[in-house]
Amino acid sequence: MKNEEFVESPSADEAQGGSHIVDGVVSLDRAAQLQRGLKSRHIQFLALGGAIGTGLFVGSGQILALVGPVPLWLGYLSMMLVVWIIMNVIAEMTTYLPMKGITLPYFTDRFVDKSLAFASGWNYWYAYAILVAAEATAGGILLDYWETPVPSAVWITLILLVCLALNIIAVEVFGEAEFWFASIKLITIIGLVITGIIIMAGGAPEGGATGFKYWNDPGAFKEYVGTGATGRFTAYWTAFVRAGFSFITSPELIGLAAGETVAPRRNIPKAARRFLARLALFYGISSLIIGAIVPSDDKRLLSPESNANASPWVIGIQRAGIGGLNHVINAAILTSAWSAGNAFLYSGSRILYSMAATGQAPAIFTKTTKRGVPYAAVLATWSVGLLAYLNVSQNGARVFGWFMNISTISGFIAWIVVMITYLRFRSAMEHQGLMDTLPFRTIGQPYATWGILVIVSLLTLTNGFQVFVPSRWNYQDFLAAYITIPIFLILYIGHKLWFRTPLAKKAHEIDVLTGKKEMDEFCANDHPPVAKNWLQKIWFWLA
Repeated sequence: MKNEEFVESPSADEAQGGSHIVDGVVSLDRAAQLQRGLKSRHIQFLALGGAIGTGLFVGSGQILALVGPVPLWLGYLSMMLVVWIIMNVIAEMTTYLPMKGITLPYFTDRFVDKSLAFASGWNYWYAYAILVAAEATAGGILLDYWETPVPSAVWITLILLVCLALNIIAVEVFGEAEFWFASIKLITIIGLVITGIIIMAGGAPEGGATGFKYWNDPGAFKEYVGTGATGRFTAYWTAFVRAGFSFITSPELIGLAAGETVAPRRNIPKAARRFLARLALFYGISSLIIGAIVPSDDKRLLSPESNANASPWVIGIQRAGIGGLNHVINAAILTSAWSAGNAFLYSGSRILYSMAATGQAPAIFTKTTKRGVPYAAVLATWSVGLLAYLNVSQNGARVFGWFMNISTISGFIAWIVVMITYLRFRSAMEHQGLMDTLPFRTIGQPYATWGILVIVSLLTLTNGFQVFVPSRWNYQDFLAAYITIPIFLILYIGHKLWFRTPLAKKAHEIDVLTGKKEMDEFCANDHPPVAKNWLQKIWFWLA
């Protein structure tokens, strides 16, 4: 069946073979589909590069100081499983309908409900905007490592102004800058993993082999909100929640890029299948090494009680006595924070522009420069980043912690909406007898999604559990942990009451066919490259 709600009336130009726009958002025009430029390596680079950033380089130190090395490691391993399942469900939907211009709120509108899509779109923008502030704060913390006489406010201003310039003035430079920033990020983490293994094995100038001695002294666990088994479990749960910051908006990059990808039904599944292994390589091993080269009681680790200004990687290198490398690594991590803030500003402004273009945000945000830059949306998103100046009157680590909590919970809510969208999509496919037409199916569905939906919901509701302990009550931490939930509910319920939308579309009403025929025809022309020699075989396997 084809639900006409999603198809605009064709204009004269369209009747003559011009552009065909679905719901005013995505393009089915064959000429537009041929303009795709992202190849397999770009997609895999986007997904992986988006998952490696300030959370791993800086936030991991805060988790280590709070709960110890084992909860840090287990928290990252657990979050990797969550992210893998979310990546899978996004890949299934976007591989089925890899139309140009798709966004995840578009799928929510199409498969679930307009009100939920409205709230989801604003939630994404809010998350991206807060992440700009988080990255500027992290940049200020990293720059303070060199103990310059320059105030933090000056560094934050410099970081924010460069991000603004790259997003408004030099749009052509933006993509190239992000490529090189991401390259530095990947090279840095590979180098850090190798360096960490060398330190653990005793190859550093000082300290001999560290191995896992810090698991014995000061200990593998730092009990948190309780003692014994309770304290160890709450330490793990806290690490699980906070590890989410490292992955927020990372799986969504696959969805956003699907409409710009060459051979999407070959390359999107390929990226999704390899995502878990690459996360294990970087996050699984990295979080294990961090807890092995830095003791959890090191005073230089980021914590609300200290004014520390170093990444755990830099601290580990300093402790090992490797001269000069600490400055190189700190500089590389700084570029990562700068890059992430730049990318989040870009993503947030495009989300806001897209919502304005479809009537879900004020029309002023559709205004663009002569070069097509949505400057009003960029300025609105950037202005939220000014919250980074809280770092001037507060401890930098505490402010960074607030932003971590706010953006993490916003990301969790976004993932809950993604999973609900997928379950409704799958329900419609089953009801209409179309499951056999799915080009890509992942393991354990829909049970895996139901399980992860429950887990992420629990993480969202309990992320600030420690503030309810009388001795730990702090209204600032409470707001950082929970303010996002009522904001989302107000957006959702307010839209639903104003527009009187139904709770959700019934399975037989959900349109899963519009665009399917065009995508089938487009993807039928894909012919996988044939390797001519063993070098090409290796390259095609890697990328």
